Amino acid sequence: MSGFDDGEEEYRGVATVVLSQGEQDGTAGTADVRAHIAGHFSPLTGDYRWKGRLSASDEVTAAYENGVREVLVRTPGGHEGAGTLDAPNLWGGHPVSGAGTPPFAVPEVELDD
Repeated sequence: MSGFDDGEEEYRGVATVVLSQGEQDGTAGTADVRAHIAGHFSPLTGDYRWKGRLSASDEVTAAYENGVREVLVRTPGGHEGAGTLDAPNLWGGHPVSGAGTPPFAVPEVELDD
């Protein structure tokens, strides 16, 4: 795997970022970006943690500059996850992270009784 860490599931491809705040200042909407997202189950917290990076996007950066931090990340196949947007990196993209349902498919695990 070429993910962020061993044992992590990952997604690389196009993602739609739903800018959930900013309706008052005109920044609400969506942006299609390239994304690299990876995640894993955290036995310490009992939830699924995911993090990644989004490619540079004028729409995402404008929303971030106007105070948007909470976003919804959607990937093809109907997967979506609520995440937190962080400040842009050196290349103009944004880190994003979340806990709970990830915006990509993960393998189903069957528990033995």
